[in-house]
Amino acid sequence: MRVQLGRQLLDRQIVDADGLLLGKVDDVEFAVDERGVPYVAYLLTGQGALGRRIGGRVGRLLVALADRFAEEASAPLRIPFGRVARIDSAVRLRARADELPRPPVETWLRRHLIDRIPGADRASG
Repeated sequence: MRVQLGRQLLDRQIVDADGLLLGKVDDVEFAVDERGVPYVAYLLTGQGALGRRIGGRVGRLLVALADRFAEEASAPLRIPFGRVARIDSAVRLRARADELPRPPVETWLRRHLIDRIPGADRASG
């Protein structure tokens, strides 16, 4: 099962309903239903999720970097699997980017850098 799941989801681009690239699927989070059957509950993206997946020194470094930027320790962006419209060459979502939580690095950059630029509140986007 892991080989099939890896081939179908891991490292695929995540694309929102408007065609905006959100990142790649770095890991998945499972849950167990009332019958004890596991299922994919969330797609995880971000340095923390990738670091935990690959492990070793490089993985620990990625998690440490993610911890530096996250409000919660290396909290990845968690996208509910129910928001997935289809999986083809990419994972395509039903949701738009603004309907999802912001990635921790983006939140940190906005708070500590972008919002401090004069006129940043008038920028489009």
